[in-house]
Amino acid sequence: MIPVCEPTLKGNVKKYVDECIETNWISSQGRFIDEFERGFAKFCGVKEAISCCNGTTALHLMLTAAGVGGGDEVIVPDFTMIASANAVFYTGAKPVFVDADKETYCIDINKIEEKITKNTRAIMPVHIYGHPCDIGQIRDIAEARNILVLEDSAEAHGAEYKESRCGSLGNAAAFSFYGNKILTTGEGGMVVTNDADIAERARNLRNHFFGKGADKYLHKEIGFNYRMTNIQAAIGLSQLEIADELINARRKNAQVYNSLLNEINGLMLPPEKEWAKNVYWMYGIVLNECLKITKEDFMKKLLEKGIDSRSFFAPMHKQPCFANKNMLNLPDCSGSYPVSTFLSKRGLYLPSSSSLNEEQITVVCRAIAEILNYVNF
Repeated sequence: MIPVCEPTLKGNVKKYVDECIETNWISSQGRFIDEFERGFAKFCGVKEAISCCNGTTALHLMLTAAGVGGGDEVIVPDFTMIASANAVFYTGAKPVFVDADKETYCIDINKIEEKITKNTRAIMPVHIYGHPCDIGQIRDIAEARNILVLEDSAEAHGAEYKESRCGSLGNAAAFSFYGNKILTTGEGGMVVTNDADIAERARNLRNHFFGKGADKYLHKEIGFNYRMTNIQAAIGLSQLEIADELINARRKNAQVYNSLLNEINGLMLPPEKEWAKNVYWMYGIVLNECLKITKEDFMKKLLEKGIDSRSFFAPMHKQPCFANKNMLNLPDCSGSYPVSTFLSKRGLYLPSSSSLNEEQITVVCRAIAEILNYVNF
């Protein structure tokens, strides 16, 4: 079996984790917390990084620290993982969905302005599957209306827009370090920003908003227990030390996939715009409707050949949980979202680990060719 994605754990990971155990620094204090935060801020090209326990809490922490709350609206791509929309709900705000761009799969910038209202507090673009959004145009829209740009960079470690790294492109950004991410801590997340006020508020909110000195147990706001453990940070620091290797492996694997799949008619391969550096968190393909096979049957045939795969995300406007008429901040899911609907219906991603090798990729591509009745391998 070739798995769809698995972590690549190497370098100093065991050494650092053993140090946590040997010194008893296994909870949410210890040297690795500070070192990982400082290192990740430098990696993104920002001043501040605030670690937390997973990517969803990073999104919630970022939104709350930036002042998003009840009565606000946040523009979110319709084509994303549900954590993006859920985090908006956690704040009491309402997500407003925008269809995907057919070339990048990211939010369709041309459809953002029609969704802006007097209640719009922020735009939260998602750098989907490792390809950055055209953030320059999004910033222009936001700055003209005095609204925030909060990046969902969960899938975009090391991705770049015009040579600037994702995470440094808006008012703040959130990352995930789940087990299938390019950099992983098993579970874990990070908020990054150049805004000192957002950073300070995020640090306070992350840890129950404890007071200072004699007032430690006087809490001025309701906070959360979103702390990262020193063990997670130890793994994260070891990953950060080999970040370039992990990112380059994803990009090299994508090049091999592209070269082997490029001649197969009916497949849409992952995009990389001229202004972008795609890190190919997941190498996704889209089956053209000219192919007389469903995505589900295609994935089943891959599995029969020992190749794991995953479906693209289901669109937000199709989520049953957002049809609950009792929700106070119920999103409007009645619009037309043809691109995200198509991507969900016909898209899947192939094995994408940084540890994947060329021989395995060749096996995957040969299987695809056989399934689609091609013989050019």
